[in-house]
Amino acid sequence: MDGYAIRGEETIGAGDYNPLSFRLLGESMPGQLFNGKVETGTAVRIMTGAPVPAGANAVIPAEYATESNDVVEITTSVAPRKHVGARGEDIRANSLLLHTGRRLRPQDVGLLASTGIDSVKVVRRPEVRLIITGNELIEPGKPRGSCEIFESNSFVLAGLIRRDSGRLCGKLQIEDDRTAIRAALVEPGADVILVSGGSSVGAEDHAPTIVAEVGELAIHGIAMRPSSPTGLGQIGDTLVFLLPGNPVSCLCAYDFFAGRAIRQMSGRSAVWPYVVRQANVAMKIASAIGRVDYCRVRVRSRDDDNEIDPNQPLEIEPISLSGASILSSTTRADGFVIVPADCEGYPPGTDLNVYLYDPVN
Repeated sequence: MDGYAIRGEETIGAGDYNPLSFRLLGESMPGQLFNGKVETGTAVRIMTGAPVPAGANAVIPAEYATESNDVVEITTSVAPRKHVGARGEDIRANSLLLHTGRRLRPQDVGLLASTGIDSVKVVRRPEVRLIITGNELIEPGKPRGSCEIFESNSFVLAGLIRRDSGRLCGKLQIEDDRTAIRAALVEPGADVILVSGGSSVGAEDHAPTIVAEVGELAIHGIAMRPSSPTGLGQIGDTLVFLLPGNPVSCLCAYDFFAGRAIRQMSGRSAVWPYVVRQANVAMKIASAIGRVDYCRVRVRSRDDDNEIDPNQPLEIEPISLSGASILSSTTRADGFVIVPADCEGYPPGTDLNVYLYDPVN
C-alpha cells in the first residue's frame, strides 16, 4: 500500500475533524530498506512492495494523509498489521505447493516463480506420427482427378492430438504400398503412431499384417459402428493405432482408443474432454444388439428450436444421414450419444447423457 508506515496504536482517534500529526523520518522504497526506526510520533513514507521499517506495524494509505515540511497529517486510524504483508501469509515454509499430476495453469506457474522455483519436472508430451494411406487421396488445394478424394483425416487428427496434449512430430501421406507403409511404421522417434486407412481386410489393407509381423497386433476389429476395422498394436515401445479411412470412423476410433492413450501419456485423465449433459430423446435412436453405436445427435433446449440453453431441459434427435463417410454429420451435430452393445436403441422420452462437441456458453 502506498502511504506511510506508522505505529498503528498511535492512530486511534484520528479523523477528518481530529487529524493527527507525525514527524516524517524518510522513505522506504521497493528493494531498499529504511535504516532508521519508527518510534513514537514518527512515520516513514512507504511504497507498495517496500519493506516495512523497524518499529512500524501498519500503513496509512496515502489518500488519508497530507505531507508538508517533514510532517505528515493523517485523518484515519489503522489497527496494527493493517496493510502490511506478513511473512508466510501466501505460502508457508515446507507447505505443499502443487500435487503431482496437476496440469499446470498460468497461475500455477506464477506461484512456482513467486517462491523462487525456476523449473519443475513435468510429463513429456507424447510424440505422435500420422501415416495417411490411400492411392485415391490428394492434398486439399491441388487439382483433383475424377478418381481422387481430398484427404481430410490428417486435419481432424492433428486437431485432436493438440487437444489431447500430444505433439505431432510428423505426417506421411503414402500410397497403398507395403514397403512404404512398413518403413513408416518401423521408423523410430514416435511414442504413438496413428495409421489412417488400410486397416480393414482388403487386398490393399497392409497395415494390420505389417504390425503383426514387426510387432504385436493385439486387437483387430471392434464390435462398434462406425469404426469396426480399428486395430491396436505395438512396435517396440511405440503404440500403434490403426484407424479406418472413413472420416467419421477415423474420428470415432481416435476418441475411443488413441485419444485416451495420448491423454494418459500426457499425464491427463483418460476421460473424454467433452461437456456432458443429460437430455431427453425426442426421436427414436435405433441400434442393434451386439455392437456399440456412436450416434451423432442434434441438441436443443426444449423451449427453443435453435439454441442450447444450459438452464433449460435439453432434447436430442439423431442425425438422419450419418454414415461412416459422412463427415458433415459431425458438423451438423451438436454432440453424440453412445448406445451400448446390449441395447437396441432408445425410444422417445428416454433420458441420456449427451457428449457436446462444443462447450455450452
